[in-house]
Amino acid sequence: MIKRTPIWVGWGVGAACMLLAACGGSDGAPPEAPKPEVRQIAYGTVQGSNQASTSGTYAWKGIPYAKPPVGALRWKAPVVPDAWTGTRQTTAFGNACLQNGRIYGPGANNRHDATIATTLNTPVGSEDCLTLNVWRPASDTTGLPVIVFVYGGSNISGYTADPVYDGAALARSANAVVVTLNYRLGVLGFMNLPQLKTGTNNAEDSGNFALLDIVQGLTFVRQNAAAFGGDKGNVTLMGQSAGAINAWALMASPLAAGLFHKIVPLSGGISLATNLPPGTIATLNPASTYLAQGNGLLARQLIADGLAVDLVTAQAYIATQSSTQIADYLRGKAGGTLLTTLLLNGLTGSGPIPDGSVLPTDPIAAMAAGHYNKVPVLAGNTGEEGKLFAPFLTLFGGPPGFKINDADRFNMMAAFNPDAPSVLTEGDIIDAAYLPSNAAGTGWTARTAQLAAAFMAPSRDNVLNTLKAQQPEVWYYQFDWAQQPAPWNTVYGAAHAFDLPFLFGNFGPSVFANANNSTANRPGRLALSARMMAALGSFARTGNPNHATLGATWQPWPAQLHFNASLTAAQISVVP
Repeated sequence: MIKRTPIWVGWGVGAACMLLAACGGSDGAPPEAPKPEVRQIAYGTVQGSNQASTSGTYAWKGIPYAKPPVGALRWKAPVVPDAWTGTRQTTAFGNACLQNGRIYGPGANNRHDATIATTLNTPVGSEDCLTLNVWRPASDTTGLPVIVFVYGGSNISGYTADPVYDGAALARSANAVVVTLNYRLGVLGFMNLPQLKTGTNNAEDSGNFALLDIVQGLTFVRQNAAAFGGDKGNVTLMGQSAGAINAWALMASPLAAGLFHKIVPLSGGISLATNLPPGTIATLNPASTYLAQGNGLLARQLIADGLAVDLVTAQAYIATQSSTQIADYLRGKAGGTLLTTLLLNGLTGSGPIPDGSVLPTDPIAAMAAGHYNKVPVLAGNTGEEGKLFAPFLTLFGGPPGFKINDADRFNMMAAFNPDAPSVLTEGDIIDAAYLPSNAAGTGWTARTAQLAAAFMAPSRDNVLNTLKAQQPEVWYYQFDWAQQPAPWNTVYGAAHAFDLPFLFGNFGPSVFANANNSTANRPGRLALSARMMAALGSFARTGNPNHATLGATWQPWPAQLHFNASLTAAQISVVP
């Protein structure tokens, strides 16, 4: 039940004493009103931003939920932060976690800016990054549902300062507390190497440090939700792409039991190749894949440092070292050096490790047996997922889909004016092998649909059908909006991740904003976004995404609700 109480209720004794001490002067002045952006959490007092007059929210950014995982804490389970005295200013995003630059990650300044094009494939961010951000409506309402979002980026990139993930519009629209959190990426987040295992902590020995970060973030939410007016007993875990894979992993993980009560995994899966038909692409790799990666990184780093000349001598050197010596050696290397070694040797893949402790060795089998965290599910995909995975078209024997590199594509989009006549054509972006784009069987649209059918659809069907046999509360949507100005409506259309601006209500500035958002498509775009945020808010409150303004009756899977819009109006339809 939502309760309205004075905003200071629940701040804690420390905050109350602080306020009383500040107002007990001898001049008889009236007491100073408490500031709604000042809250008392488990580790101390935080002061955020009062954005009531602009976004209609209060916001807190860069709150540490764990100690920096640096030095001896690299490749360790997250450790709760030390308490602080005084008031901690929480008005700026924390560092992005260390990653090699991609157009989906930050630039040199921990934000979306022009430096993204100049930092591609070079280390950006910091290992001191385990922070989270909170938004809530600028009201005194308590007992609000909490939505915790986990970003995507192939588990090798991503950051909460991405403007698409600003939680203000969603918090206001859904009347919810919205939390976004940074978590470790790449081999700093997922590392399977025997020399790092101590045998004293199964969770830590799993190598799933990123999943442990998210668990710690959810634990923070459980401990501190009330301080921000949230209900710790009504937490929705939401993730997209790699974030969805991580969310599915936590649905299957005994470690996350009781930490969330609903789940929204978007454009992700949790299927091994053994769960899927031949010729499809798995969304989860076995632990052996990451064991090979860890061993490969160690050997290649030894060669790079001149301690070995080839893989044979590297293995001989490793045999002379104790586990402690190897662990100390790797912890002594700069994180950026390790990422560069991975990149140069093609070892950059990352993701949850099905170790049998944090994550079952076969999560789908565990779900089929009823061994998972049974909560309502709202899953989704975009209608043209494959259009963002152009490099993977090589799997079908053709060239990569884009003829330009990512730096040129980033700059091309940044310079694009969506409201002016375009001089760009599909041929400026898409490889000629896939033109004309609408050619049956061989064109861009057909080939990327083939990719999506091999990659996203099999894992979707596998997990949703498995869960449907266990529980009735499984909902699914497909996002079909493709009203961008030409040629981007063909190049991207309803591509992977293009539903996120609609769910967060944020349409710029961001990587794809100029390519996607025109004055002409604004009315339909905003109308669709409002429906989608209302559905997410309804699901977060009740476990059912139906709401009065949806315009259709949303039935559980295998029925699908399709989100679309014309230039001027939302278009919602149901596919039985």
